[in-house]
Amino acid sequence: MDGRRRNPYELTEDTPVYVISVAAQLSGLHPQTLRQYDRLGLVSPDRTAGRGRRYSARDIQLLRQVQQLSQDEGINLAGIKRIIELENQVAALQARVQELQDALDGAAAAMRQREAAVHASYRRDLVPYQEVQQTSALVVWRPKRQQPD
Repeated sequence: MDGRRRNPYELTEDTPVYVISVAAQLSGLHPQTLRQYDRLGLVSPDRTAGRGRRYSARDIQLLRQVQQLSQDEGINLAGIKRIIELENQVAALQARVQELQDALDGAAAAMRQREAAVHASYRRDLVPYQEVQQTSALVVWRPKRQQPD
């Protein structure tokens, strides 16, 4: 979550509000089909205290996707279940990658701050050592003449 307190009455995509008859109507499926999808684990709505199913807008979208994959693409329910599992896994991995990227960005920023603090603490009366680079200059050496004793 984003750290702000949410209004408990605020409706989101994940808020379970639709009873099975409404969910069936919104998705274009028969209520018995929704029950079968729930038993198979394709779409698992929330439950009330009395065990009644409550579907969210996201569940309705998923029901439509299952119907489209089944009817239009000819994929069997086991294949659809695997597709949904893989999509959920990809989404979870993408979220984890984003978490790790945020942590990495935070660590890099902290490192830059520490580096800047170290540079700010340098004494200004010291001159940094610079390594002398070799050049291709020609040096002529002439030995001193020895004076006769």
